Amino acid sequence: MYNFLLAFHSGIRWIILLAAAVVILKSLVGLFGGLQYKKLDNILAASFVGTVHLQILTGLILYVFLSPITTSAFGNMSEAMSNDGIRYWVIEHISVMILAGVAAQVGRTISKKTTDSVVKFRFQSIFFSIALFLMLTRIPWDRL
Repeated sequence: MYNFLLAFHSGIRWIILLAAAVVILKSLVGLFGGLQYKKLDNILAASFVGTVHLQILTGLILYVFLSPITTSAFGNMSEAMSNDGIRYWVIEHISVMILAGVAAQVGRTISKKTTDSVVKFRFQSIFFSIALFLMLTRIPWDRL
């Protein structure tokens, strides 16, 4: 189960990165092009945020129940914090990724609550870009 979820968690990042690029680009084009917010824009934003939520859920299952790194670290946190590699997995990766998920959700929530297309596109482009930036800083690129 661990290997399957880890492979899934690792693979879905590419879908998230692609979705983020598409929805951010579409939001910027809509914002600066004076376009109306359409049903496709809503679908893309919801798909991006939903996929981020799925990724966080999968990561939390790995983190809490299945990862040998975190389960070992929980036994001796002071030792884990003194090891850069273990600290990355136990604290840095999960914390920043949850913040990225929060940023994506904030952008989605604000864009859903307003009827003004400019505001929708603006908040999506800002908060989804923040989420993407945070994700890019904590993706373990050496584990492609």
